[in-house]
Amino acid sequence: MKAFVLDSRLAADCFVLHDTPHYILLRMNNALLPWLILVPKVEVNEWYELDKACQDRMMGLVNRLSAFIKQEYTLDKLNIATIGNIVSQMHIHIVGRRQDDYCWPNVVWGAEGREDIPADEVKALASKVKEYLQANEK
Repeated sequence: MKAFVLDSRLAADCFVLHDTPHYILLRMNNALLPWLILVPKVEVNEWYELDKACQDRMMGLVNRLSAFIKQEYTLDKLNIATIGNIVSQMHIHIVGRRQDDYCWPNVVWGAEGREDIPADEVKALASKVKEYLQANEK
């Protein structure tokens, strides 16, 4: 099996919060939205191509990450998607939305508006999310 390589666009746009043998968890570098991206370390591009064990693992993670975002941020809606039109590598967006966010009610992809996240906030979030995932393992 060849070594997993994160898509260069995801690497350029995101911070790594957690890297495990099964997945990489990213934080989109946009402080205007709580936006996580879960990247399973697989060679397939579509959800249906994942084997059942991987689907179950990823769904469990999506559920736990969704609960984490709802706990950490005041939200009106949670968007979960595996669009992949530009980045075909399998990845799952988990985006917290509020009616007063910069692009509500429209989609976040390609919307004008971005603010860098300070490095100390990324580090703190990485610690929080790792602790949350460990405490809520299934």
